[in-house]
Amino acid sequence: MEQKHPLPPFTLETAKQKIQMAEDAWNSQNPEKVSLAYTINSEWRNRSTFVNGREEIVKFLANKWQRELNYKLKKEYWAHAENRIAVRFEYEYQTKEGNWFRAYGNENWEFDENGLMQKRYASINDLEINESERHL
Repeated sequence: MEQKHPLPPFTLETAKQKIQMAEDAWNSQNPEKVSLAYTINSEWRNRSTFVNGREEIVKFLANKWQRELNYKLKKEYWAHAENRIAVRFEYEYQTKEGNWFRAYGNENWEFDENGLMQKRYASINDLEINESERHL
């Protein structure tokens, strides 16, 4: 049986551990590695895009990181309860044309009993910034 520790129900300490693990995985920009934190049939809403299952997650992330260069993400704890965690995040990236953006928003996560994320709902806003305004 596939498990991803820490397992729910989450404490403040284990919720923050799960958040740091997610941040580290996303900053690796390795779609296959990231996908292993999710259930086989995980459901996502990422902005207005709906993604279902690990195969679609890998494809989605590979495309994302081909467009979003010099990607750097920071996640912060917002709240947790039992098998759910809410985070605030921001990330910065550069387009192929050289323009810089900061994306920020909130994510709501729901985990199964094995610590795999079964639902991820992300609300994200993008703001064009000057390179001198970067702080990640």
